[in-house]
Parts: sequence; C-alpha cells; structure tokens
Amino acid sequence: MMRSLLFLPGNSPSMLINGDLLGSDSIIIDLEDAVSPDDKDAARILVRNALGFFRYRTTVVVRINGLDTGYWRKDLEEIVPLAPQFILLPKAGCAQDMLTLDQALLALEQANSLTPGGIRVIALVETAVGVEHAYEIASACPRVAALALGAEDLTADLQCKRTKEGAEIAYSRGRLVAAARAAGVECFDTPFTDTDDLEGLEQDARLAKGLGFSGKLVINPRHVGIVNQAFSPSAADIAYAREVMRVIEEGRAQGKGAVALHGKMIDKPIVARARQVLDAAEQMGVKA
Repeated sequence: MMRSLLFLPGNSPSMLINGDLLGSDSIIIDLEDAVSPDDKDAARILVRNALGFFRYRTTVVVRINGLDTGYWRKDLEEIVPLAPQFILLPKAGCAQDMLTLDQALLALEQANSLTPGGIRVIALVETAVGVEHAYEIASACPRVAALALGAEDLTADLQCKRTKEGAEIAYSRGRLVAAARAAGVECFDTPFTDTDDLEGLEQDARLAKGLGFSGKLVINPRHVGIVNQAFSPSAADIAYAREVMRVIEEGRAQGKGAVALHGKMIDKPIVARARQVLDAAEQMGVKA
C-alpha cells in the first residue's frame, strides 16, 4: 500500500538516514530536481551507499534524471545493483521512453544477477505530451507499475498558473486516473506544495482520493500523516464494507438473486468497492 510517497533529497545524508522514521509508506530518493548538476556524482554515490547500508522498511523509489540528460545511465549503473523496488522516471512522454528505460534496466539486472523485470517503474507525467500519451505510457511494458502526476512542470508546459484549487489540472488528473486504471496500474497524485497550508492539503488529498488516485506524492514530512489518513478507509467505510459482504453472503445462502442494505440494492460495483475497502484495511493491519 503506497498512500504517501515522500521525496528525500539524494544529497542529504540526514534525510537518507531518517527515511524510515518519517511515517510515509514510501520514500522517493531524488537524484533529479533536488540535486544541482555539480552534485550529481556525489549524490549518486551517497544514495548507492545508503541503499547498501540501510535496510529500509518502507518502500524505496529512486527518481533518476530524465532520458534527455546525460545523467540517467550513470544513475542506473550506481543504483540498480542495490535493487530498489522502483525507479521513478521524470518527464515520461511516450511509450518509447518506457521501453528505453526497460531495456537499460534489463541489461543491468542481468549483469548483476538480479531477477529480470524485478525493478518496477513509476512514470512521472509532467508534460502535455505525457498527459496525452498516458495510456500508452502505462501499458508500454509489464515493468510499468504506476503513473504519477507532476503538476508544477505540467502547468508551466500548459502555460497556465498553478493554483491550490487545481482547476487547471482537472483534465490531467482525470486523464491519468483513467489511463492507469485502463492499463491495470496504480496512479499517484501531484504534491501539494504549500508546506504550511495543512487544511488545503487535506482538501486536495481528499479530492485526489475521490478521483481515484491510489496515493499522493509528498514533499514535506509534515504532510505525510494527513495524506495517509486521506487515503485510508475510515472506520465507517470499513463497517459498511463488512455489512455489504455480509448481506451478499446471506443472500447467496438463501438463493436470492438480489439483496438490499439500508434500502439500497447491492449490485456488482458496490461489492467491488467494498472488497477494495476491505483489502486496503487488511494492508493497514485492520482485520477485515
């Protein structure tokens, strides 16, 4: 379960040391935006050493530099031998980007006696081209595990102002969720960048959850708890899901073709949502 994916600068030893203590389901160790060109080599080595030394209990994602730079292959050469669970590819724009990364990862996995395809990829979509190619990106190869939205770069590309309300990214959010679900992969929402507006963060996270996102990228540890809560089923959600499954089982035992709960017919989509809630609860350690 990846409700929160917290960015950690790849050139910050203190953040890397404390990565497991910040409460996020996943950490994204960043070799791209957080690291200046002069620090790329040092950050790459620092991250390699951190992955080799620490046994992170949280899911580890490494954001490499983009395919349009001269850094990404060196990133992979240092990082792949340590077998992070995920690579985050910035500015994913088309299916060929995913295939290029897939082949590079495969060669390094084989060279390091790792399971081919074991390192999964999250495609960070942050351009207009990427939004329009979202399904092709998500379905490019089995290694793709999720799409993620990067609204800051996207709105610059769209030539519009980034706002807290998010009307300017409404289409992109919907497009990514639909593409990800059609391809059978997860989908993560863009970070909320105002570190002090916790009420705004909660509203934004609940909006993303309501749209169908699996979780949310996070840039500040203060945001982790709010995001985790927003993407977790509530006690009321879990109780209702249990009721749905109970009446369905009772109906089947009685040979009924249709059942109702609180005056509402329980159909296949309601059952599917109930199962999703109970699965999420189980992943959180709540006995379903």
